[in-house]
Amino acid sequence: MSSAYSAVPTAGSVPSPSSTSSTVPSSASAASAASSGGAAPTIAELLEFVRRTARNEELIASLPLDPEGRTWIRLDGPGGSEAWLIGWPPGTGTGWHDHADSIGAFTTAAGALKEHSLAVRLPTDGWKTLELTDGVDRSRELATGQGRAFGQNHVHEVLNESEDVHAVSVHAYYPPLPRIRRFSRTGAVLRLEQTESPEDWQ
Repeated sequence: MSSAYSAVPTAGSVPSPSSTSSTVPSSASAASAASSGGAAPTIAELLEFVRRTARNEELIASLPLDPEGRTWIRLDGPGGSEAWLIGWPPGTGTGWHDHADSIGAFTTAAGALKEHSLAVRLPTDGWKTLELTDGVDRSRELATGQGRAFGQNHVHEVLNESEDVHAVSVHAYYPPLPRIRRFSRTGAVLRLEQTESPEDWQ
């Protein structure tokens, strides 16, 4: 087991992370860059796609924004990837989660987002509670036009910390998300709360 965390006994229940959207996902697709001809896209290609898409002002303006919850539109990602345009009202966030075996990238298209992440690979199965050690936390500010890519099993949370400005971002994942694990966190203790499958968010 990695020295960056250790299993701890499960003690009491922690409330599940609350839903981060009050809007039903749209099945509408938006025009995007041509796919990469059947080859699996690389992390660099996903990052290039989200950056290019984030500069599409007409597309960004087409996203309906809701002051109460996140909104999103499904996009056609490159090479069969899963892609989304997401609107973030002030003060909203995802909660801690990962994307299983998918690689991914996202870019802020409007406003600013903050990402907190863990510089450690968690075990994929067989645990409910882990105690993280010092030094695994990372944070970054992503202003308009800034993005980042990540590998498999990336654990993070993304937030719009503004008090009055919506943020909009573009995300892409490959392969299309097979599941999302959601976590709660109290100090150094990370607890697995639920595992979602695609039918839970599409």
